[in-house]
Amino acid sequence: MFHYSGFYDITTTDSLQFDYSTIQAATNDYSENNKIGRGGFGEVYKGTLLNGTEVAVKRLSKSSGQGETEFNNEVVVVAKLQHKNLVRLMGFSLEREERILVYEYVPNKSLDYFLFGQFHLLLCFNPAMKDQLCWTQRYKIIVGIARGMLYLHQDSRLTIIHRDLKASNILLDEDMNPKIADFGMARIFGIDQTQENTNRIVGTYGYMSPEYAMHGQFSMKSDVYSFGVLLLEIITGRKNSSFYERDNAHNLVTYAWRIWTNKTELDLVDQVIVDNCQKNEVVLCIHIGLLCVQEDLVERPSFSNILMMLTTNNVTLPVPQQPGFVFQTRHIRDLPGSNQSTMTKCGVVSVGDVSVTDLYPR
Repeated sequence: MFHYSGFYDITTTDSLQFDYSTIQAATNDYSENNKIGRGGFGEVYKGTLLNGTEVAVKRLSKSSGQGETEFNNEVVVVAKLQHKNLVRLMGFSLEREERILVYEYVPNKSLDYFLFGQFHLLLCFNPAMKDQLCWTQRYKIIVGIARGMLYLHQDSRLTIIHRDLKASNILLDEDMNPKIADFGMARIFGIDQTQENTNRIVGTYGYMSPEYAMHGQFSMKSDVYSFGVLLLEIITGRKNSSFYERDNAHNLVTYAWRIWTNKTELDLVDQVIVDNCQKNEVVLCIHIGLLCVQEDLVERPSFSNILMMLTTNNVTLPVPQQPGFVFQTRHIRDLPGSNQSTMTKCGVVSVGDVSVTDLYPR
């Protein structure tokens, strides 16, 4: 039996319910040949409905104790959102004790595949493929993500804080337009609400803002911080968590800050695009990225300001202040009944690029 005791009411979305048999037929009974990936709480399949519409089906694992709240949250939140830079939820199914989400099918995988995954390996054999993620494409993706986030924060009927903005949650359509996905961690803010506190810290280390990772305080500016990290990853082609002590940096944010203060910004640029990029746009984006990851959340720009910076010529940008660093720690222990890790009080820490759902700062 499916129970829900969360904040949002899934019964308001009855019109989106699919028959289980429809989804089963669309995916050829969840055939291995139809499997296209694994999400945070289950596997994802490509399917074709009877009318020929291609869909992506996320089937949440029955064995997982996690995901129930996130499932309901996603259904209710995404069902109310319509924007070209957000993945569209087409429906869901709760029959046979299954929890299934049905999305529009987005053919070009996720952004992390192109930035950090097999795509980079394929470039070794076919250098011409670099045009698929040239600087022009990356800039378009950056602007598209900013437009989608502006819609979530300001232009939709609801004010949505995503809380897990990262490369693997950005899907790319056939024209390489970005679509923000995975709203299981999202929260709806009330009118005039600017911040909320929680003891249940969810999201992905490395993308979390310091005030959220340490104190459970999240706001629109938490998403801005995550966007800043993501922007720097798009420029460098490196994961925030790929830095080690031998790089003389704790993570991408500390590395970018050092490069910026040394005034050698172009050293940050992915070697795949460095010779053919618009250098003024690259420097602009590095500047914006560092504004987004400032330690003082008040100083971080809103997405309306970010979009203006990205799309308006001759805008004077403020000088970035000290970033909110997220440091690595060796102090790790498991929480009861989980594989999560705690954080020390001495500073904001990271235990790599892994999603977490129940974490209590002490």
